[in-house]
Amino acid sequence: MNNANLKQWMLLIAPAISLLFLLIEIKPGDPIVTRTAAVAILMALWWVTEAVPLAVTALLPIILFPVLGIMNGKDVAPIYFNHIIFLFIGGFLIALAMEKWDLHKRIALVIMLKFKMNAQSILLGFMITTAFLSMWISNTATTMMMVPIAMAVLSQLEQNFDKSKVMKYSIALFLGIAYSASIGGIATIVGTPPNLSFTRIFAILFPESPEITFANWFFFAFPISVIFLVVVWGLLTKLFFRRAMKLKIDGDIFKNQYNKLGPISFEEKVVLIDFLILIFLWLFRKEIPIGNFTIPGWSNLFEYSNYLNDGTVGITMAVILFMIPSKNGKNSRILEWKTASKLPWNIVLLFGGGFALASGFKESGLTIWLGSQLGGIESIHPVIIVIVICTFITFLTELTSNTATAEMLLPILGGLAIAIHMNPLYLMIPATLSCSFAFMLPVATPPNAIIFGTGKLKISDMSKVGIWINLIGIGIITAAVTLFGKYIFNIDLSHLPDWVK
Repeated sequence: MNNANLKQWMLLIAPAISLLFLLIEIKPGDPIVTRTAAVAILMALWWVTEAVPLAVTALLPIILFPVLGIMNGKDVAPIYFNHIIFLFIGGFLIALAMEKWDLHKRIALVIMLKFKMNAQSILLGFMITTAFLSMWISNTATTMMMVPIAMAVLSQLEQNFDKSKVMKYSIALFLGIAYSASIGGIATIVGTPPNLSFTRIFAILFPESPEITFANWFFFAFPISVIFLVVVWGLLTKLFFRRAMKLKIDGDIFKNQYNKLGPISFEEKVVLIDFLILIFLWLFRKEIPIGNFTIPGWSNLFEYSNYLNDGTVGITMAVILFMIPSKNGKNSRILEWKTASKLPWNIVLLFGGGFALASGFKESGLTIWLGSQLGGIESIHPVIIVIVICTFITFLTELTSNTATAEMLLPILGGLAIAIHMNPLYLMIPATLSCSFAFMLPVATPPNAIIFGTGKLKISDMSKVGIWINLIGIGIITAAVTLFGKYIFNIDLSHLPDWVK
């Protein structure tokens, strides 16, 4: 059965399965739990198969929760817009401003010019550049920008070196770009959608828990990103050029592309300053304890410091760009609605659907019920549980949307953590990272699809390397959350924290 036929059949099969499930009372005397589970099954099947667009499936709670008596429609609707959504919108608007004025391309070329013009260094340069940009702008946009630059390098090499050597190098280069886009994205909350999904779903399930801020996520995930990037670079060089490749790249390729951009414009300067201020404000909004010393947060300068959040900061810095006049055209501004309209509203709706589903899980008691069904694994060592979760999600998301995967599984993991008396962060954080670590198939992530579309590599090239990177990623995530994640997020595995209720 081809993919199109599967989608057609799933339009009918998924609702039928959901309706049949309604006839089974999974928790006697509490039909709401069964109804919520039926909605979750329908959404999961449609999300996994994409029988209808992901964003359309995300709208089902608005219809089904009120109809089935799970939640009032007035309570469901506001869930679709919250401070995490505005954090995403604010960050994305500034990313769009960077793209509009080619600031992202200038940053990329400046970084590339810092590396030696040999095979290993240029591969590392492409990977570092891609990863850095993916921390702030979409992985898809980053990859789309880096591919033409890589093609120019390969075109120059093909004129001067043996084609077989260049072919091997091209595979390594394109895989490096695709993988770095995913690896860089995990480093910041705004870098990839599953990170944002996690922060909000965690807050929904555990409303009295400490806030997951931009800063504490960054201090945890950025080291993982750096370590993993270096490991992947080493693996690619080992697999595709065991000995130092005698490929010399002409640095004029990058110089010429940089010169085409001309002198840095007024608009680029404004966006760059706005971007740097944004990062500073995100990192230092709340106080940062370092041993016995604490860096004070700037939000303490305000009377109502608890009212401020990362979404407030993101929207503030984006709105400023709408206010500053551009010197490039009459009556134009640095950021205009024509550019802002490129916001991926489908992702916004997908977020909202996941948040609504998580709220349904909590309100109905399905989270607790699911956790209790899995409570038998309490005797298994926590590290083994994390490895199993990371492995399952890593390979599942090779075939499914990473955001939809996060939104389906995170509420279940929250309930599991309660049932086995474990800090939910110890399960939910590794699961979130694993949603972005799919490296085997072109369908797994947009960066993978883009580099496959160049025609420079085969699926077998990607899968042979990707399976090893998947497994390494599982190990790195497990080690990171166990070794230093516990200290950053104050995870004590000996008992449940007070905020778990």
